[in-house]
Order: sequence, then C-alpha cells, then structure tokens
Amino acid sequence: MDQRDEQEFAEYFVARREAVRRTAYLLCGDWHRADDFAQTAFVAVHRRWRKIRDKQALDAYVRRTVVRAVIDESRRPWRREKFTDEMPESPTTDNEIGDTVATREALLKGLRRVPPRQRAVLVLRFLEGLDVTATAEALKCSEGTVKSQTARGLAALREALGDAIDDLRPAS
Repeated sequence: MDQRDEQEFAEYFVARREAVRRTAYLLCGDWHRADDFAQTAFVAVHRRWRKIRDKQALDAYVRRTVVRAVIDESRRPWRREKFTDEMPESPTTDNEIGDTVATREALLKGLRRVPPRQRAVLVLRFLEGLDVTATAEALKCSEGTVKSQTARGLAALREALGDAIDDLRPAS
C-alpha cells in the first residue's frame, strides 16, 4: 500500500476501533477475546484495503468479519465451555451500584448463555440498531432466518435471565 492508503486506513481504524471492540465484546462477553476479534477484522480490512471500492460499506464488512470470527471461534472444540461441580466465587456487589449497571450485567450474563448465531442476531438488531434487512446482509442469510433467530434468541435470553429483567417478558 502507498502512503495515502495507509493514512486512510489509519484514520478509519482510529475512528472505528472502539465501536468494533464493543460489538465484539457484546458478542463474546470477554474484553480480551473482543480485542482479538476486532484485530482479526481490521487485519482483514487492511489486507483488502486497495481492492475496496465502496468505502461506505466498510462498517458492514468489519461487522460481518467480527460476527463470523466469533461464531467460528465458538465452534472450535477447545473453546467450548467446561462444566465443573463447583461454582466460582461470585463478585461482591456494593449497595451503591445503580440499577443500570445491575441490569447491564444481568443482560451480558444472559447473552453469554444464548447460542452464538442467535446472540449475533440479538446484538446486531437490538444493541447495534440494525434492522432486519441490514442484519441479514451482515450475516449473509435471509430475512426470515434473522426473524426466526431473533425470536429464538429472545426466548433463550428470557430463559437465561429468568426474573433478572422483567422488561424482556412477553406481554400476555
């Protein structure tokens, strides 16, 4: 790459680094792994920088790369969860923690229990603010798949959360 291309990529990287990292964290629930997934996405963009014609589509390309990396990583056998007989110590909480922080923590714990593909749909739809069409494009699937994965993901999230967040209960 020439100097101008390097400068353009550096500007894009600085502008989008935290947003991509945050999306990766919402998908995987671990800041260290989120850094790795964000780096994977930016390396992929850097490799193809000269071939990218539509710079407006960079966010969608990076988002799709992050989602695919998280889903692929969850399929690897050495990353699967291991069950133990003993529960880890739960962190002590101060009485001064606000409801927002408690709600956020409960939501993140619940998201970690949702299957990766459904988690990706939920993060893209509700936390990244994408509509059904944009989510389908990001995941390279049909809109019907996004809708069904959203419904299943919300059901799994409701089950994982239990009574932790009442707002996610279906109105009945």
